[in-house]
Amino acid sequence: MLIWRTRSRSISPAIATQLFNDASELLRQAQHDVINNTPVVNIGPNIQLPDFPLLLAPMEDVSDPPFRAVCKANGADLMYTEFISSEGLIRAAAKSRKKLDIFDYERPIGIQLFGSDVDTMGECAAISTEAGPDLIDINYGCPVKQVACRGAGAALLQDIPKMVRMTAAVVQHTHLPVTVKTRLGWDEGTKNVEEVAERLQDVGIAALTVHGRTRAQLYKGDADWRLIAKIKDNPRIKIPIFGNGDITSPEKALEYKTRYGVDGVMIGRASIGYPWIFREVKHYVATGQLLAPPTLEERVAACQMHFDRSVEWKGPKVGIFEMRRHYAHYFRGLEGAKAWRTSLVNAETPQDVLDILAEIASSEAVLVG
Repeated sequence: MLIWRTRSRSISPAIATQLFNDASELLRQAQHDVINNTPVVNIGPNIQLPDFPLLLAPMEDVSDPPFRAVCKANGADLMYTEFISSEGLIRAAAKSRKKLDIFDYERPIGIQLFGSDVDTMGECAAISTEAGPDLIDINYGCPVKQVACRGAGAALLQDIPKMVRMTAAVVQHTHLPVTVKTRLGWDEGTKNVEEVAERLQDVGIAALTVHGRTRAQLYKGDADWRLIAKIKDNPRIKIPIFGNGDITSPEKALEYKTRYGVDGVMIGRASIGYPWIFREVKHYVATGQLLAPPTLEERVAACQMHFDRSVEWKGPKVGIFEMRRHYAHYFRGLEGAKAWRTSLVNAETPQDVLDILAEIASSEAVLVG
């Protein structure tokens, strides 16, 4: 158990932004050096990622532009939007259209789509291409009832021919690389991801991410990466294979890289309130040494940057409301975290939130991790 104390002054928005600009510049330079001196991972003809790239998983109600900004600043190599309903996009639903918002600093960035109708998914690929992403991703992995029980997401694992037709339709409706995220199979008796990998590569996908659980498992139990390794070892497979599931520490990322031979890993829940996971994994893979955990000042700066971007992108009312789900994660392990979190959740104006963050930054709170 590591305990340290930090005595900090209030962090102004300018200082918070500068901290992340500095971090981003260091990471960009490191990635430039990597790409120019070591093997790279290619997705399609135009996307080059550093060796063993780290992907930010698309997460509903989490991986919006404000969240992606703090993850990018800390080393995420490839990011995706929240998944977008093809039906909602065709209907021009405001929520679905809003999810198409992407920014140059996020690149490379992919738009992820899900749906149950082949033709509609093709149309949505064309619509999404106009938003200017670097790639289109198809979600064949979401296990939740609202998606799978409507024939989308992981449900397609029960109908591989339809999955193949849908993927081909998306590929045909965009000039961008198309990637896929899926699972091992529908349940323990139907782990068909090896067949899926070959057939989707044959119709043109440029990369595949596999979550090491079945749909039936949801997020329970341990992720099993053995089939992911078999896909990677298949001599027919020429596209990058990324693994997902249970990457919660730098040590585990390196262990899975070594044991399963994947081209990179996708990190999801471990990044919520802890965007430093990306820089920590990069450092550990490169050096074998663990970075010191983020200081109290860094935690406040990240939270403040996330909050500022949230209010800017969503407006004060929605921005303040939707940030409430993140505070517990940013300040987990902080002495007095419950009281601070309660204050932040009850804050009604942007200035109220900034004042509370300044109090936290100037406190002598102890971080235990």
